[in-house]
Amino acid sequence: MEENILIKFGKRVREERVKQNLSQEELAEKAGVHRTYIGMIERAEKNITLENIERISRALNLSPKDLVD
Repeated sequence: MEENILIKFGKRVREERVKQNLSQEELAEKAGVHRTYIGMIERAEKNITLENIERISRALNLSPKDLVD
């Protein structure tokens, strides 16, 4: 069975965050969201909005496409 898009997205965010040596708190601050929100995204507990996908991708210096492919 294909992996859920929320799970894929959360894994990509975590992978890129760790690769860039950022804590969840640091990424949240750069993206302008709450620290707990990043954790919820990484655990696929939140259905993220397009606006927040853009915020997080910018904070990671990536395009939104890089996080959803």
